Amino acid sequence: MDTALLIWNRVMSWTGIFTNIISNRAPKFTSALWTNLHQLFGTKLSFSTAYHPQTDGLAERMIQTLEDM
Repeated sequence: MDTALLIWNRVMSWTGIFTNIISNRAPKFTSALWTNLHQLFGTKLSFSTAYHPQTDGLAERMIQTLEDM
């Protein structure tokens, strides 16, 4: 399942639209689809700092949580 569709169906439909998403620069979150979704919903995509394992770990854990849903 595409990541955007997964997040929409399993997360945003319950919690509402996020104001900010933090990504570890994964291609899943930098695609044209995500760019268009952020423009459409008025949300912001932030990227973790390169070589900052604490933030990268948080992003990776969230991705794993979403994939486990």
